[in-house]
Amino acid sequence: MSQPDLFVVCKNCGSEVSPYVTECPYCGQRVRKRAPKIDRSSGEPSTKRRRRARKLPRLRAEEIAGIAPDVRPYATGALILACVVAILLYAADKTLDLGYLLVGSGVDDVWWRWFTTPFLHADQLGYAFVALVPVGIFGTLLERRFGPVAVVVTFILAGAAGAALADQLETPPLLADLPYWPVIGANGAALGLLCAWLVDDRLAFRRGEDRENDLLGVYIIAAVLVLLSLTTEEANIAAAVGGALAGSVTGLLLPRLARTA
Repeated sequence: MSQPDLFVVCKNCGSEVSPYVTECPYCGQRVRKRAPKIDRSSGEPSTKRRRRARKLPRLRAEEIAGIAPDVRPYATGALILACVVAILLYAADKTLDLGYLLVGSGVDDVWWRWFTTPFLHADQLGYAFVALVPVGIFGTLLERRFGPVAVVVTFILAGAAGAALADQLETPPLLADLPYWPVIGANGAALGLLCAWLVDDRLAFRRGEDRENDLLGVYIIAAVLVLLSLTTEEANIAAAVGGALAGSVTGLLLPRLARTA
């Protein structure tokens, strides 16, 4: 677009007037029919494009805009319920023989006992309470982040890995006179869930995501579970170590599997 002249001369009075007026300010004579348009781009082509407004996905049932949906920990509750039901069944009939479901009970051990042992606590209510409370805490946290399948798989793998390690090493209880005690309970599974959550949290921190979690409480719970394995005959220390290792590996894999899903 051509630039307008710096000034125009009024034919009536000979005064120099602005090219952007239609009448001479000195004599009132009309100098042009209309003023030229002002080029606001300064000669540079416009490169700005309108951005399309991003469309948000439809809200799910009972979901509030701007707030993440609250995932109920059904899988975690089912795992705890299975352990509680086993305790109640044994309390109702203590003549039940749990030997065929426990690792290291004097019978020929087979691999499937590694998966049944974490659900059985016999009549050890104190031990069951200390082990299942961390299962509820960290199982709920993992389920809300990765879903119910991740919690069930972590619990079963960590518990089975701990039972298998104790079975292969034949670790005796530290405070018992028996040469070997059956592997009982969910201390390995509880430590597995704790370590899986802790590994995921630390990986997020390294990526720059500060979730502001209270790790002091996490370390205290982990210390309690380890001390439980050192002071309770039924809670084998090898099962705790195996469960912690399996949970740590699961914690490394869960974020990657979640991104590819």
